[in-house]
Amino acid sequence: MRSAASRKNHLRGREDGYAKGWLDGWRLGICGGIDATVRQETFPPSRARILYVPQGFEAIDQGVIAALRSETSEVRVSPATEMRLQAEQFRPDAVLVMNGLHVFPPDHLEQIDAIRAMGIPAMIWFVDDPYVTDLTVKIAPHYDYVFTHERSCLPLYRSCGCMQVHHLPLASHPDYFKPMAVPPEYRTDICFIGMAFWNRVELFDAIAPFLQGKKVLIGGKLWERMTNYSLVSHFVNDGWIEVPETAKYYNGAKIVINLHRTTEAGKDNLNGINWQAESINPRTFEMAACASLQLTDVRQELPEYYAIGSEIAVFRDANDLVKQLEHYLSRDEERQWVAARGYRRTRRDHTFNNRIRRLLQSAGLV
Repeated sequence: MRSAASRKNHLRGREDGYAKGWLDGWRLGICGGIDATVRQETFPPSRARILYVPQGFEAIDQGVIAALRSETSEVRVSPATEMRLQAEQFRPDAVLVMNGLHVFPPDHLEQIDAIRAMGIPAMIWFVDDPYVTDLTVKIAPHYDYVFTHERSCLPLYRSCGCMQVHHLPLASHPDYFKPMAVPPEYRTDICFIGMAFWNRVELFDAIAPFLQGKKVLIGGKLWERMTNYSLVSHFVNDGWIEVPETAKYYNGAKIVINLHRTTEAGKDNLNGINWQAESINPRTFEMAACASLQLTDVRQELPEYYAIGSEIAVFRDANDLVKQLEHYLSRDEERQWVAARGYRRTRRDHTFNNRIRRLLQSAGLV
């Protein structure tokens, strides 16, 4: 026979399991209701034919490609090494390049100049601003249209002589980031996935004692930089986490932390002019699209996309983060209502179809 303590633990386990199951069912049910009721305004697709050149950011590239297929008459995807050849053969109405950094070939700009010489407009969408301005200010003048997810960079590119510069925020790809049921191995109290930039190291060093005794996942590279690494090493999934796995971890977490990287030159950045940031990162949309409670630091632009306290939760510093974590970990229904409202806002306003339609309008392709 079981001891009294064993029976008590067994009953507590059943109660905890029931509570988790009820909360999961409630979350997925309310999200299903949101999916059924949210309606986006639809428009006839543009007659434009677009050649798209991806960067290699899977979640972004696939979201853009899916939106282009929906919003244009034809899209062809070309590797950066072949974009001039593909443009010659396809003769698109425009070429759209994603980011143009890191993996692009040495003759990238020569190819773009050649494409423009064919009379084909070239567009670029920068999504690493302002962290690599040492490079982007040299790239931007080679394009007819410059789009950037970072609103503060508009005057920077105009000062480089670019005539058509537009702010275009990122979004979430619903084929990847969506509410889903996940196995127990993805369930945590607190989750953070991202590179250990120095400001993130400082934050997690400060909250490391609070994390003890909780179920935590910290994913990404360079976390051994932490002074308190020994306190969190058992939480760390070292290395790159694939996009589908990331979405599962977001779904399994009670709270997902979002912390934008610092912009200062020399802090893992190529931003020698110390250009500041005010726009939000793509993780903001991706976490919200999983109907997970997101605790994020504050960027100036954030209230334009999510209602703080109603659709998203924020923190100001490490001490405030601990207070917010304590608050939401102890209030299941409040936490899930905020996450559900954030999900509804994302489904309604922050899709790649919405962004691509704006891009096409700005380039006169609709």
